[in-house]
Amino acid sequence: MSGRRVAGAVLFGAVAAFAALGPEVVAADPARQSLADYLTPPGGAWLLGTDHLGRSLLARLAHAARLSLFLAAVCVFSAALPGTLLGILAAWAGGLVDRALSALADAVLALPGLLLVLLIASFAPGRFWPLQVGFALTLAVEFFRVVRGTSQRILAGPAVEASRLLGFGPLYIVRRHLWPDLAPLIGTLAALSAAACVLGMAALGFVGIGLRPPEADWGLMMTELFPYHAEAPWAIAQPIALLFLTVLGLLLLAGRERA
Repeated sequence: MSGRRVAGAVLFGAVAAFAALGPEVVAADPARQSLADYLTPPGGAWLLGTDHLGRSLLARLAHAARLSLFLAAVCVFSAALPGTLLGILAAWAGGLVDRALSALADAVLALPGLLLVLLIASFAPGRFWPLQVGFALTLAVEFFRVVRGTSQRILAGPAVEASRLLGFGPLYIVRRHLWPDLAPLIGTLAALSAAACVLGMAALGFVGIGLRPPEADWGLMMTELFPYHAEAPWAIAQPIALLFLTVLGLLLLAGRERA
C-alpha cells in the first residue's frame, strides 16, 4: 500500500473510530440545551466547548460523524450492489438489455445529482430515507457505467473466449476474469462515492434542506454556528475540520497505486 493510502486509512480510521466510539465515550445528549453555557470556550467540563444553545460540541460532532458515515456506508452499499450487478449484466447480455439499461442510466444522469436528491427529499423533508434513496440512485449510475465499460473490454478478450471454449460457466468467468479487474475499481469508486455522499449531506444540511434540528449534522452545525463566526471561530471551525479530514482521508484512500 502506498504512503498516501496509508495516510488516508489513518485519517479515515480515526474519524470512523470517533464516530463509532465517540457517542458512548462522551455519554452526553447532543440535543441538551443549557443557555447558561452559551458559547463556552474549549476546556474544563466542555472539552471542545459549547454552541450558542449551550450544547456540547463534542457530543454533537460525534453523533454527526456517526450519522454521516452511516449514511455514506448505506448509500455506497445500496449503490454498489445493483450498479455492479447491472453493469455486468449489460456487458454480458448486450443487445436490447444493454441499450435499455444504458438508456435508464442516461435518464438518471440527465439531472444533476444534488437536484435529484432534492426532488426525492421533497416527498419527506427532514427524513433520512429520501437522502439515502437519492444518493444511492445517483451513485448507482456511476458504478453501472464503470463496471459495464470494464466488463465489456474483459469479456471481449481472448482469455474469456478461451474459458468459454473450454466449457467454463458464467460464475467461473466472473470470478476468474472479471472480479480481479473490477475489485480495485469498485473499491476506488466506493471511496469516492462515500466522500461525495458525506459532502452532499453536509451541503444539504448547510442550506437547510437535509436533516432538521435538533439532529446533529455537520452541515446543519455550520449553518447554526455561522452567525457566531466572529465571536466563536473555534466553534464553526470544528465541523469544517472534521468534514475536511473525512473527505481527505477518503480521497487519499481512493488514490491510484503507483507502479
